[in-house]
Amino acid sequence: MIEVQHNNGEKHGNFEAFIDGKHAGTMAYTWAGDERFIIDHTEVEEAYSGMGVGKEMLLAAVEFARKEDKKIIPLCPFAKASFQKDASLQDVLV
Repeated sequence: MIEVQHNNGEKHGNFEAFIDGKHAGTMAYTWAGDERFIIDHTEVEEAYSGMGVGKEMLLAAVEFARKEDKKIIPLCPFAKASFQKDASLQDVLV
């Protein structure tokens, strides 16, 4: 099971994924004002590639954006492609 932890700072934040307590990946973002954040980079550890780690972090980011009424700017190629593939996530896009 993939566990995602959210770390939010004043200017930057990230979603970190863990599998069985081991770090599996990170999705980093930067705040662009008070109402939106930019997903800059997504990285999944090689050992966990293809296991849906990136998708789980993206879903956590979307859930956070919806809950806090924020918008997402996906600069990271992985995030951008994921939003393009799944119309059900696009409500949080700028």
